[in-house]
Amino acid sequence: MTAAFRSRRVLATSAAVVALLLAVLLSLAVGARAIAPGTVFDALLHGATGDDAEVVRQLRVPRTVIGLMVGVALALAGTALQGITRNPIADPGILGISQGSSVAVVLAIAFLGVHSLSGYVWFAFVGAALASVAVYAIASSGRGGATPVKLALGGAAINALLLSVTTGVLTTKAAALDEFRFWQTGSLDGRDAATIEQIWPFLLVGAVLVLSVARGLDALALGEDVAKGLGQNVATVRIVGGLGATVLTGAAVAAAGPIAFVGLAVPHIARAVVGSDHRWVLPMAALTGPVMVLVADVAGRVVFPPGEIPAGVMTALIGVPFLVTLVRRKAVPA
Repeated sequence: MTAAFRSRRVLATSAAVVALLLAVLLSLAVGARAIAPGTVFDALLHGATGDDAEVVRQLRVPRTVIGLMVGVALALAGTALQGITRNPIADPGILGISQGSSVAVVLAIAFLGVHSLSGYVWFAFVGAALASVAVYAIASSGRGGATPVKLALGGAAINALLLSVTTGVLTTKAAALDEFRFWQTGSLDGRDAATIEQIWPFLLVGAVLVLSVARGLDALALGEDVAKGLGQNVATVRIVGGLGATVLTGAAVAAAGPIAFVGLAVPHIARAVVGSDHRWVLPMAALTGPVMVLVADVAGRVVFPPGEIPAGVMTALIGVPFLVTLVRRKAVPA
Protein backbone atom coordinates (compact mmCIF):
# COMPACT_ATOMS: atom_id res chain seq x y z
CA MET A 1 0.00 0.00 0.00
CA THR A 2 1.43 3.34 -1.01
CA ALA A 3 1.78 6.32 1.32
CA ALA A 4 -0.52 8.29 -0.98
CA PHE A 5 -3.29 5.71 -0.61
CA ARG A 6 -2.91 5.65 3.17
CA SER A 7 -3.15 9.43 3.21
CA ARG A 8 -6.23 9.25 1.03
CA ARG A 9 -7.88 6.88 3.51
CA VAL A 10 -7.12 9.13 6.45
CA LEU A 11 -8.35 12.20 4.57
CA ALA A 12 -11.54 10.40 3.50
CA THR A 13 -12.22 9.27 7.05
CA SER A 14 -11.71 12.80 8.35
CA ALA A 15 -14.07 14.16 5.71
CA ALA A 16 -16.67 11.55 6.67
CA VAL A 17 -16.44 12.57 10.33
CA VAL A 18 -16.95 16.23 9.38
CA ALA A 19 -19.90 15.30 7.16
CA LEU A 20 -21.45 13.32 10.01
CA LEU A 21 -21.09 16.25 12.43
CA LEU A 22 -22.72 18.58 9.90
CA ALA A 23 -25.55 16.09 9.35
CA VAL A 24 -26.15 15.93 13.11
CA LEU A 25 -26.25 19.73 13.33
CA LEU A 26 -28.70 19.91 10.42
CA SER A 27 -30.92 17.29 12.05
CA LEU A 28 -31.02 19.28 15.27
CA ALA A 29 -31.51 22.72 13.69
CA VAL A 30 -33.60 22.22 10.54
CA GLY A 31 -37.25 21.30 10.33
CA ALA A 32 -40.73 22.73 10.21
CA ARG A 33 -39.44 25.02 12.96
CA ALA A 34 -35.95 26.33 12.08
CA ILE A 35 -33.66 26.77 15.09
CA ALA A 36 -30.39 28.71 15.01
CA PRO A 37 -27.22 26.67 15.61
CA GLY A 38 -26.38 28.89 18.58
CA THR A 39 -29.68 28.00 20.21
CA VAL A 40 -29.00 24.31 19.58
CA PHE A 41 -25.63 24.51 21.34
CA ASP A 42 -27.12 26.49 24.22
CA ALA A 43 -29.86 23.89 24.65
CA LEU A 44 -27.40 21.01 24.65
CA LEU A 45 -24.44 22.47 26.52
CA HIS A 46 -25.80 25.23 28.74
CA GLY A 47 -29.27 24.03 29.68
CA ALA A 48 -31.04 26.91 27.96
CA THR A 49 -34.78 27.27 28.48
CA GLY A 50 -37.56 28.21 26.11
CA ASP A 51 -39.65 26.55 23.44
CA ASP A 52 -36.81 26.13 20.95
CA ALA A 53 -34.54 24.55 23.55
CA GLU A 54 -37.28 22.10 24.55
CA VAL A 55 -37.89 21.16 20.92
CA VAL A 56 -34.19 20.38 20.54
CA ARG A 57 -33.88 18.34 23.73
CA GLN A 58 -37.20 16.54 23.77
CA LEU A 59 -37.89 15.94 20.08
CA ARG A 60 -34.87 16.39 17.88
CA VAL A 61 -32.14 14.84 20.02
CA PRO A 62 -33.90 11.44 20.27
CA ARG A 63 -34.78 11.58 16.57
CA THR A 64 -31.18 12.38 15.64
CA VAL A 65 -29.70 9.69 17.88
CA ILE A 66 -32.03 7.08 16.42
CA GLY A 67 -31.08 8.24 12.92
CA LEU A 68 -27.41 7.75 13.85
CA MET A 69 -28.06 4.28 15.22
CA VAL A 70 -30.22 3.17 12.30
CA GLY A 71 -27.69 4.46 9.76
CA VAL A 72 -24.82 2.64 11.45
CA ALA A 73 -26.82 -0.57 11.77
CA LEU A 74 -28.03 -0.72 8.17
CA ALA A 75 -24.66 0.27 6.72
CA LEU A 76 -22.74 -2.36 8.70
CA ALA A 77 -25.38 -5.00 7.97
CA GLY A 78 -25.30 -4.30 4.23
CA THR A 79 -21.50 -4.38 4.14
CA ALA A 80 -21.41 -7.68 6.00
CA LEU A 81 -24.05 -9.29 3.79
CA GLN A 82 -22.34 -8.22 0.58
CA GLY A 83 -19.11 -9.70 1.90
CA ILE A 84 -20.70 -12.94 3.09
CA THR A 85 -22.61 -13.60 -0.12
CA ARG A 86 -20.00 -12.05 -2.46
CA ASN A 87 -22.98 -10.39 -4.11
CA PRO A 88 -22.62 -6.64 -4.92
CA ILE A 89 -26.39 -6.08 -4.90
CA ALA A 90 -27.00 -7.75 -1.54
CA ASP A 91 -28.60 -5.76 1.24
CA PRO A 92 -30.37 -6.64 4.50
CA GLY A 93 -33.39 -7.79 2.50
CA ILE A 94 -31.55 -10.60 0.75
CA LEU A 95 -31.83 -12.93 3.75
CA GLY A 96 -35.45 -11.99 4.39
CA ILE A 97 -34.50 -9.98 7.47
CA SER A 98 -36.57 -6.87 6.76
CA GLN A 99 -39.58 -8.87 5.61
CA GLY A 100 -39.32 -11.08 8.69
CA SER A 101 -39.51 -7.98 10.86
CA SER A 102 -42.46 -6.70 8.87
CA VAL A 103 -44.41 -9.95 9.27
CA ALA A 104 -43.80 -9.99 13.01
CA VAL A 105 -44.99 -6.40 13.37
CA VAL A 106 -48.11 -7.05 11.27
CA LEU A 107 -49.01 -10.09 13.36
CA ALA A 108 -48.41 -8.17 16.58
CA ILE A 109 -50.64 -5.30 15.45
CA ALA A 110 -53.41 -7.46 14.01
CA PHE A 111 -53.68 -10.23 16.61
CA LEU A 112 -51.88 -9.19 19.80
CA GLY A 113 -52.98 -5.58 20.10
CA VAL A 114 -49.48 -4.10 20.05
CA HIS A 115 -49.76 -0.41 19.17
CA SER A 116 -46.55 1.21 20.45
CA LEU A 117 -43.05 1.59 19.10
CA SER A 118 -41.66 0.00 22.25
CA GLY A 119 -43.76 -3.06 21.51
CA TYR A 120 -42.67 -3.22 17.87
CA VAL A 121 -39.00 -3.48 18.85
CA TRP A 122 -39.20 -6.96 20.27
CA PHE A 123 -41.49 -8.43 17.62
CA ALA A 124 -39.48 -6.95 14.77
CA PHE A 125 -36.24 -8.30 16.20
CA VAL A 126 -37.64 -11.81 16.74
CA GLY A 127 -39.12 -11.83 13.22
CA ALA A 128 -35.78 -10.84 11.71
CA ALA A 129 -33.97 -13.55 13.64
CA LEU A 130 -36.43 -16.29 12.69
CA ALA A 131 -36.37 -15.32 9.01
CA SER A 132 -32.56 -15.40 8.94
CA VAL A 133 -32.45 -18.80 10.63
CA ALA A 134 -34.97 -20.15 8.12
CA VAL A 135 -32.97 -18.85 5.15
CA TYR A 136 -29.71 -20.28 6.46
CA ALA A 137 -31.34 -23.64 7.21
CA ILE A 138 -32.66 -23.85 3.65
CA ALA A 139 -29.35 -22.79 2.11
CA SER A 140 -27.22 -25.11 4.23
CA SER A 141 -29.24 -28.22 3.40
CA GLY A 142 -28.15 -30.45 0.54
CA ARG A 143 -24.79 -30.59 -1.17
CA GLY A 144 -22.29 -27.77 -0.94
CA GLY A 145 -23.69 -26.12 2.19
CA ALA A 146 -24.75 -22.49 2.37
CA THR A 147 -23.22 -21.16 -0.84
CA PRO A 148 -23.81 -17.53 -1.91
CA VAL A 149 -26.22 -18.61 -4.65
CA LYS A 150 -28.22 -20.82 -2.30
CA LEU A 151 -28.37 -18.06 0.29
CA ALA A 152 -29.70 -15.63 -2.31
CA LEU A 153 -32.28 -18.11 -3.59
CA GLY A 154 -33.31 -19.05 -0.07
CA GLY A 155 -33.70 -15.39 0.80
CA ALA A 156 -35.84 -14.78 -2.28
CA ALA A 157 -38.08 -17.74 -1.41
CA ILE A 158 -38.54 -16.67 2.21
CA ASN A 159 -39.16 -13.07 1.13
CA ALA A 160 -41.93 -14.19 -1.22
CA LEU A 161 -43.52 -16.35 1.47
CA LEU A 162 -43.40 -13.66 4.14
CA LEU A 163 -44.69 -11.01 1.75
CA SER A 164 -47.69 -13.23 1.02
CA VAL A 165 -48.36 -13.62 4.74
CA THR A 166 -48.10 -9.86 5.28
CA THR A 167 -50.44 -9.10 2.38
CA GLY A 168 -52.94 -11.72 3.52
CA VAL A 169 -53.15 -10.31 7.03
CA LEU A 170 -53.39 -6.70 5.89
CA THR A 171 -56.18 -7.40 3.40
CA THR A 172 -58.33 -8.88 6.17
CA LYS A 173 -57.44 -6.45 8.96
CA ALA A 174 -58.21 -2.87 7.95
CA ALA A 175 -57.12 -1.39 11.29
CA ALA A 176 -53.78 -3.16 11.06
CA LEU A 177 -53.33 -1.84 7.52
CA ASP A 178 -53.78 1.78 8.61
CA GLU A 179 -51.28 1.49 11.44
CA PHE A 180 -48.78 -0.63 9.54
CA ARG A 181 -48.74 1.75 6.56
CA PHE A 182 -47.06 4.46 8.65
CA TRP A 183 -44.47 2.06 10.08
CA GLN A 184 -43.73 0.37 6.75
CA THR A 185 -42.60 3.59 5.04
CA GLY A 186 -39.58 3.89 7.33
CA SER A 187 -39.50 7.05 9.42
CA LEU A 188 -37.69 8.65 12.35
CA ASP A 189 -40.71 10.76 13.29
CA GLY A 190 -42.26 10.12 16.70
CA ARG A 191 -39.37 8.10 18.12
CA ASP A 192 -38.32 8.83 21.69
CA ALA A 193 -35.57 8.08 24.20
CA ALA A 194 -37.26 4.83 25.25
CA THR A 195 -36.66 3.41 21.78
CA ILE A 196 -32.96 4.30 22.06
CA GLU A 197 -32.68 2.44 25.35
CA GLN A 198 -34.21 -0.66 23.81
CA ILE A 199 -32.16 -0.93 20.64
CA TRP A 200 -28.65 0.21 21.65
CA PRO A 201 -27.67 -3.15 23.23
CA PHE A 202 -28.60 -4.94 20.00
CA LEU A 203 -26.69 -2.38 17.95
CA LEU A 204 -23.59 -2.85 20.10
CA VAL A 205 -23.71 -6.65 19.91
CA GLY A 206 -24.33 -6.66 16.17
CA ALA A 207 -21.52 -4.18 15.48
CA VAL A 208 -19.04 -6.22 17.52
CA LEU A 209 -19.99 -9.41 15.66
CA VAL A 210 -19.64 -7.82 12.23
CA LEU A 211 -16.37 -6.05 13.02
CA SER A 212 -14.91 -9.26 14.42
CA VAL A 213 -15.09 -10.95 11.00
CA ALA A 214 -13.50 -8.10 8.99
CA ARG A 215 -10.42 -10.17 8.11
CA GLY A 216 -12.60 -13.13 7.27
CA LEU A 217 -14.64 -11.05 4.85
CA ASP A 218 -11.44 -9.94 3.11
CA ALA A 219 -10.36 -13.56 2.71
CA LEU A 220 -13.82 -14.67 1.60
CA ALA A 221 -13.77 -12.06 -1.18
CA LEU A 222 -10.92 -14.06 -2.75
CA GLY A 223 -13.04 -17.20 -2.89
CA GLU A 224 -13.85 -19.98 -0.44
CA ASP A 225 -10.87 -22.14 -1.31
CA VAL A 226 -8.44 -19.25 -0.92
CA ALA A 227 -10.08 -18.23 2.35
CA LYS A 228 -9.68 -21.75 3.71
CA GLY A 229 -6.07 -21.76 2.53
CA LEU A 230 -5.49 -18.56 4.50
CA GLY A 231 -6.70 -20.29 7.64
CA GLN A 232 -10.20 -18.83 7.78
CA ASN A 233 -13.17 -20.93 8.88
CA VAL A 234 -15.63 -19.94 6.17
CA ALA A 235 -18.65 -21.31 8.00
CA THR A 236 -17.77 -19.38 11.15
CA VAL A 237 -17.27 -16.15 9.20
CA ARG A 238 -20.67 -16.55 7.55
CA ILE A 239 -22.50 -17.49 10.74
CA VAL A 240 -20.96 -14.76 12.89
CA GLY A 241 -21.26 -12.12 10.16
CA GLY A 242 -24.80 -13.19 9.29
CA LEU A 243 -25.83 -13.17 12.94
CA GLY A 244 -24.37 -9.69 13.36
CA ALA A 245 -26.19 -8.44 10.25
CA THR A 246 -29.43 -9.98 11.52
CA VAL A 247 -29.15 -8.32 14.92
CA LEU A 248 -28.29 -4.96 13.35
CA THR A 249 -31.09 -5.03 10.81
CA GLY A 250 -33.65 -6.28 13.29
CA ALA A 251 -32.82 -3.43 15.66
CA ALA A 252 -32.87 -0.83 12.87
CA VAL A 253 -36.15 -2.01 11.37
CA ALA A 254 -37.73 -2.22 14.81
CA ALA A 255 -36.75 1.36 15.60
CA ALA A 256 -37.59 3.10 12.33
CA GLY A 257 -39.24 0.64 9.98
CA PRO A 258 -37.61 -0.74 6.84
CA ILE A 259 -35.56 2.21 5.56
CA ALA A 260 -34.48 1.18 2.08
CA PHE A 261 -31.30 1.55 0.07
CA VAL A 262 -28.87 2.40 2.87
CA GLY A 263 -27.59 -1.15 3.18
CA LEU A 264 -27.19 -1.40 -0.58
CA ALA A 265 -25.59 1.93 -1.48
CA VAL A 266 -23.39 2.76 1.50
CA PRO A 267 -21.02 -0.25 1.20
CA HIS A 268 -20.29 0.67 -2.42
CA ILE A 269 -19.64 4.28 -1.48
CA ALA A 270 -17.31 3.19 1.32
CA ARG A 271 -15.36 0.79 -0.91
CA ALA A 272 -15.03 3.41 -3.63
CA VAL A 273 -13.43 5.76 -1.11
CA VAL A 274 -11.17 3.53 1.02
CA GLY A 275 -10.70 0.37 -1.05
CA SER A 276 -11.75 -3.20 -0.35
CA ASP A 277 -10.10 -3.81 3.05
CA HIS A 278 -13.03 -4.40 5.43
CA ARG A 279 -11.02 -3.05 8.35
CA TRP A 280 -11.46 0.32 6.62
CA VAL A 281 -14.71 -0.33 4.74
CA LEU A 282 -16.75 -1.15 7.86
CA PRO A 283 -15.78 2.01 9.81
CA MET A 284 -16.30 4.16 6.71
CA ALA A 285 -19.73 2.59 6.19
CA ALA A 286 -20.55 3.26 9.85
CA LEU A 287 -19.76 6.94 9.28
CA THR A 288 -21.47 7.25 5.90
CA GLY A 289 -24.69 5.41 6.73
CA PRO A 290 -25.88 7.89 9.37
CA VAL A 291 -25.07 10.79 7.05
CA MET A 292 -27.39 9.34 4.40
CA VAL A 293 -30.18 8.66 6.91
CA LEU A 294 -29.98 12.05 8.64
CA VAL A 295 -29.72 14.06 5.42
CA ALA A 296 -32.67 12.12 4.01
CA ASP A 297 -34.68 12.80 7.16
CA VAL A 298 -33.87 16.52 7.08
CA ALA A 299 -34.71 16.75 3.39
CA GLY A 300 -38.04 15.05 4.05
CA ARG A 301 -38.91 17.68 6.65
CA VAL A 302 -38.33 20.69 4.40
CA VAL A 303 -39.55 19.60 0.95
CA PHE A 304 -43.27 20.06 1.62
CA PRO A 305 -43.62 21.92 4.94
CA PRO A 306 -45.35 21.60 7.31
CA GLY A 307 -45.81 17.99 6.23
CA GLU A 308 -42.99 15.44 6.10
CA ILE A 309 -41.82 12.85 3.62
CA PRO A 310 -40.63 9.72 5.50
CA ALA A 311 -36.89 9.10 5.60
CA GLY A 312 -37.41 5.71 3.96
CA VAL A 313 -38.73 7.42 0.84
CA MET A 314 -36.01 10.06 0.77
CA THR A 315 -33.11 7.60 1.15
CA ALA A 316 -33.97 6.07 -2.20
CA LEU A 317 -34.36 9.47 -3.86
CA ILE A 318 -31.00 10.62 -2.50
CA GLY A 319 -29.15 7.32 -2.73
CA VAL A 320 -29.95 6.30 -6.28
CA PRO A 321 -27.98 9.15 -7.94
CA PHE A 322 -24.91 8.29 -5.83
CA LEU A 323 -24.98 4.66 -6.86
CA VAL A 324 -25.69 5.46 -10.51
CA THR A 325 -22.71 7.83 -10.53
CA LEU A 326 -20.46 5.16 -9.05
CA VAL A 327 -21.60 2.61 -11.62
CA ARG A 328 -21.03 5.03 -14.51
CA ARG A 329 -17.52 5.73 -13.26
CA LYS A 330 -16.89 2.01 -12.77
CA ALA A 331 -16.03 2.71 -9.14
CA VAL A 332 -18.16 -0.13 -7.79
CA PRO A 333 -16.08 -3.29 -7.32
CA ALA A 334 -17.24 -6.32 -9.26
